[in-house]
Amino acid sequence: MKTYPLESITLEEAKRKQFKLIDIITRKFRGSEILTRGDLGVVKGLNKPRTTKKVEEVIADFFGVEKAVLVRGAGTAAIKWGLYSILKNSKTRKVLVHKAPIYPTTLVSLQMLNTNILEADYNNLEELERILKNEKIDVAIVQYTRQKIDDSYKIDEVIEKIKEYEVPILTDDNYAVMKVKDIGVELGANLSAFSTFKLLGPEGIGCLVGNEKYISQVVESNYSGGGQVQGHEALDVLRGMVYAPVSLAIQGEVNDELIQILNNGRLSFIKNAYLVNAQSKVVIVELKENIAEEMLVHSEKLGALPNPVGAESKYEFSPLFYRVSGTFRKTDPTLEKRMIRINPNRAGVETIIRILEESYKKVKGE
Repeated sequence: MKTYPLESITLEEAKRKQFKLIDIITRKFRGSEILTRGDLGVVKGLNKPRTTKKVEEVIADFFGVEKAVLVRGAGTAAIKWGLYSILKNSKTRKVLVHKAPIYPTTLVSLQMLNTNILEADYNNLEELERILKNEKIDVAIVQYTRQKIDDSYKIDEVIEKIKEYEVPILTDDNYAVMKVKDIGVELGANLSAFSTFKLLGPEGIGCLVGNEKYISQVVESNYSGGGQVQGHEALDVLRGMVYAPVSLAIQGEVNDELIQILNNGRLSFIKNAYLVNAQSKVVIVELKENIAEEMLVHSEKLGALPNPVGAESKYEFSPLFYRVSGTFRKTDPTLEKRMIRINPNRAGVETIIRILEESYKKVKGE
């Protein structure tokens, strides 16, 4: 099986992202403001807390875009609001997606907005161009991470091709932000959406960054007091984004080391190990026997997380041992019996090896 994981930034590159973000923060905030929990409510003239507005300005500057907005409902809501802002005045509501299982929460948003879904294989730029030539498309969604195990498309090439036909582009950057060199908007997309919960931030807060003409529509439509992200939540978003890049780069190093060890035959019951984006960048372990489900039962007793919370949220420091993702299972349901998805989170290689070895022994009754 051939996989095409995204290229992670190095630890040095992650440090530079951290330093860049801190520099922007110091230009926007007084030092005393950082040592508070921010303000609350719909401030006159802003209709949101002053702190939230400043945080949004920091995020926009960090990604080099015109505007950013924090929304309630995590990455799902950020995608939904982004689609709404582009499709608001469209009658046809034609949305182009990759020919693969659509991420379930994104599919719900597409259904809620009563869209007409068109598919093109983003792995094949010639097929993508044929669709673009023959259809009047209102918006294209490009998911940064992989929807199928064998996805190989380069997002910058897909964005470049779609832009040739002047189609607005919304990228789903969940599981990619602070892990890759550039996110969708930095590569030319109109909007990028992601969850800050996956960046060590607070629960339920999403972020949309990009063109002001679209994001201003989100701000205008999402005007109720209950819909605003409060100052303390916005500051928590910043804190998470400060610490996420270095933490995720270390996690990437563990992934690389783990792949080498497992594919060098250290554990005889493992057939192969693959580095994939499913959706977060993880190690997929293929077992020689169909005992994945049994091993997962024992791995939880040995300290591994049995399920994700926000997939790399601030709560998930122990390693995750889990079934392969739903979109992957749709392409091949048999994967569930012979494969285990491992996300190191904050764990080291030897902890993961130990849990694998001991859970296998438990299954075999040793």
